[in-house]
Amino acid sequence: MLLAFDTSSAAVTVALATPTGEIVASSTTVDALRHGELLAPAIAAALETAGVTPRDLTGIAVGVGPGPFTGLRVGLVTARTMGEVLGIEVSGVCSLDVLARQSSLTSPVAVATDARRKEIYWALYDGPAADGSRRRLEGPAVDKPAEVAHVLSGLPVIGRGAVLYADALGVADADVTEYPSAEVLATGVATRTLEVVPPEPLYLRRPDVTMSGGPKRVSQNPAPTAAQGSETSSKSVL
Repeated sequence: MLLAFDTSSAAVTVALATPTGEIVASSTTVDALRHGELLAPAIAAALETAGVTPRDLTGIAVGVGPGPFTGLRVGLVTARTMGEVLGIEVSGVCSLDVLARQSSLTSPVAVATDARRKEIYWALYDGPAADGSRRRLEGPAVDKPAEVAHVLSGLPVIGRGAVLYADALGVADADVTEYPSAEVLATGVATRTLEVVPPEPLYLRRPDVTMSGGPKRVSQNPAPTAAQGSETSSKSVL
């Protein structure tokens, strides 16, 4: 059984698939601030729905972004922790590739997701092959919408970025698909129609961190970070 999940966007999406790519359980919750709280329960619920345990898993597929630092790290830490504990392979997939695969259009498409700071993560894709896969032609990259409007103009655009910046992008059409789907991620990895990469975060830019101007007193029991919390919660699933 293959477990797939993606936390690169505002959505926490989880799916379980058979070795042939048949989906047996899935869920998606949109909440940009609660990735660390939502992921482990969603994984546990999917396992329960499918009637399996973590020991029945043969692999994990995880979206590697690009995406915001905190949410993306929650998914990657969880995937790597589970993979290490269970002794199974963890496969990364570019989250923009997953979104492109979700389009039913037969033409080339562009993907644009919300990168915050009034920017988008974007990539261009060829039309689908016979097996449904799409070849990435350009990207991924991060830019202001106006800076890449000439590149995306005339193409159907998929993703939250297209919804937020439709006017600035000057797109011909915006696909209503806003977030990556774990179902598509699971099926694509199971059928080998999505390109697999190492499970390392694809940030494209540095995280929003302000450097300290001097030393600060640290409490003896500091609160866990989102990533540390996700590691603890992923172990609780096991």
